[in-house]
Formats: sequence, C-alpha cells, structure tokens
Amino acid sequence: MSVFLGTHQNRLDAKGRVSIPAAFRTALRSQAAAGESLVILRPSHLHPCIEAWPPAAFAALSQPLDRMDIFSDDHDDLAAALYADAYPMDADREGRIILPEPLKEHAGLTEAVAFMGVGKTFQIWEPAAAERRRAEARTRSRALSGARPAPRPEADA
Repeated sequence: MSVFLGTHQNRLDAKGRVSIPAAFRTALRSQAAAGESLVILRPSHLHPCIEAWPPAAFAALSQPLDRMDIFSDDHDDLAAALYADAYPMDADREGRIILPEPLKEHAGLTEAVAFMGVGKTFQIWEPAAAERRRAEARTRSRALSGARPAPRPEADA
C-alpha cells in the first residue's frame, strides 16, 4: 500500500477546483479498484481540515458498523458521522477535484490549500492552519517520546 508523504501547496481556481499533487494522485490510482471513486473526502472530526481517504481505507474505517446492532442509536450515530458528510470524488484529466462548499467552509479554504500527507490518508488544510498543526504535532510527539530538541550551537561572541 502506498503512503501519502509530505506537504504540498496548490491554489483553488475560480470554479473551486484544486489539483491533487501528482504523488498523491499516483498513490490513489495505485489503490483504486475498477469502478471506484478516486478519493473520498469528509470533514475531520478533530481538526479544521478535510480528510481524503482512498476508497479501501474508507471502507475499513466503517468496519465497526458491522459489529453493531443495525437498529441501535450507536450504529445510527456512527453511520451518520461517517457517511452523511462524505463525498466520493474523481479527478479530471488535469488531476483536479472540486471541493464541495461545506468542506471548504469547514476547513476555512479560500484561495490556497495545503495537502498534508498523514500515511494512509491525506488532509487538505488552509496553509497557515496546516503549518500550525505540523508545529503542534512536532511538539506533542517530542513530549510523548521524551525526546528533547537538539541544543542549538551558541553564537561566537
């Protein structure tokens, strides 16, 4: 399975389209089965960004539903949370997708967008918010691992 790596910035055009970075398109196409959408977009529950899921990964995300009573409130809540705001997307010949208005509003996207690889999926952010998120993640991951930033060499006096 391909992973999504790096952060890439692109611009929304006047029609609300944005080009998926070539490396991400390649990874998506390598995972797509015949007849499937290229990617499934949904709002993040944790951050002001759009999550982008390869269809197989999105299907795995929904597996807990199979273990729940189909008529339970828990099943209904999880199904609504996963599916009601999900948008299957295909790219045009130039590799562009149209970002649905509710997702653009959720992520605060206006002109520029940052595609941030996070392994099996990627996220679409407003660029300044993406930078803040990456800085926050680095700080929190250092604290979790007990790692300390390397000391900076002192300037000669």
